[in-house]
Amino acid sequence: MTASLQPKASHYVGGQYVEDTAGTPLVSTYPADGSTNANLHAATPAIVEQAIAAADAARAGWAAMTGSERGRILRRAAEIIRERNHELSVLETRDTGKPLQETLVADAASGADCLEYFGSIAAGLTGEHIQLGADFAYTIREPLGVCVGIGAWNYPTQIACWKAAPALACGNTMVFKPSEVTPLGALKLAEILTEAGLPDGVFNVVQGFGEVGGALVGDARVAKVSLTGSVPTGRKVYAAAAADMKHVTMELGGKSPLVIFDDANLDDAVSAAINANFYSSGQICSNGTRVFVQSGIKDRFLAELKRRTETATIGDPMDEATNFGPMVSQTQVDITLGYIAKGVEEGATLVTGGKAHALGGLYLEPTIFADVTDEMTIAREEIFGPVMSVLTFEDEAEVLARANDTDFGLAAGVFTRDLARAHRVVAGFEAGTCWINTYNLTPIEMPFGGVKASGVGRENAQSAIAHYSQLKSVYVGMTPVEAAF
Repeated sequence: MTASLQPKASHYVGGQYVEDTAGTPLVSTYPADGSTNANLHAATPAIVEQAIAAADAARAGWAAMTGSERGRILRRAAEIIRERNHELSVLETRDTGKPLQETLVADAASGADCLEYFGSIAAGLTGEHIQLGADFAYTIREPLGVCVGIGAWNYPTQIACWKAAPALACGNTMVFKPSEVTPLGALKLAEILTEAGLPDGVFNVVQGFGEVGGALVGDARVAKVSLTGSVPTGRKVYAAAAADMKHVTMELGGKSPLVIFDDANLDDAVSAAINANFYSSGQICSNGTRVFVQSGIKDRFLAELKRRTETATIGDPMDEATNFGPMVSQTQVDITLGYIAKGVEEGATLVTGGKAHALGGLYLEPTIFADVTDEMTIAREEIFGPVMSVLTFEDEAEVLARANDTDFGLAAGVFTRDLARAHRVVAGFEAGTCWINTYNLTPIEMPFGGVKASGVGRENAQSAIAHYSQLKSVYVGMTPVEAAF
């Protein structure tokens, strides 16, 4: 075990670490070699109660602070994260297996951007004045109360920040449950927020499995639930929250299309396809895993895609030269290998990859299938692994209909030099987050989220404020009141 990764305790409640060893053992392991990072325990009912009570008790005091005061704390936390980016990136790599080359720029750094953004706009979260003749009305933007955040294992620190920053900026408190697979980053975030001056109880972290999430979602003191996860999990959480009319944000899965027309810049299109399928070893919800290539460039595209994919540097995630690491768990490896076998069985052409890597363990080869048809399993279901499906098309109307023929609607992208066509296609996509001539860029300043089965609500940007606050409308009468009798 790496001693420096073992936290003082499993949970962070009321501004300090707390433990209850009666909870189910929960182990953080390093996907590259299976070694243990830390031993923790899932939250017991007593810990869950302590966390919600702490968040509830801190709610009034935090909401009473000015937006400027709250924002100053969030911005200070962002500064601390940037100062410790290397240390936090190493922790993220140990927890997820993602290459350090990636975590140094895409994880804690993104979390810092989020805290800085919402810290910067917290002072400006105002209401509206509405003049109505001699009378007038105004609105007050109020916090919701106690929010529950439930994270996923692919971007643990980033997701914790994406949920905490807008919630806290609006004056809410939060209890955050990381994925049981990646429990460490959120604890560090909680430590840093306390160091930055966050009052005790405003941001709490509890570990655990599904039953802990269920206990949090079902508590009557909770006003809002924000989940990042799979569609099946989202349906359960959404239903549980709806039973008590709680506010929700659901950022769920996808089977997103990446459409490449024959006039596209080929090098850029290949780069985007690689980023949209093999970054984080394919474990990204918005990945463009259905790559539609216009028939005129199919052969050239596949040849260049194969060549570049086979140059991936697969190895020790701590080596900054490594750009493709292991998967997060044996469960994900087995799921992905099952889909690869199904692709072969259903007649797709295996271009490259398709098996466990020679390094063994949780390493898989980046895999490309060509000649994929719309009805194949690998083109219908989310794999969440490094498997790309390449499909061909002839014209715009055809590809748009096929791109939208899915229950999902998280993301979509298009590559073409014809910008009029690009905007037409984007307008036609049934997806919440779209890209033109790039893919998977998610700056904090841009709303992120899906439609259809991919979720409800938006994260990031000004849009997130609407999901972590509520408006109170006030009518002010300045004239005599008339009545019929």
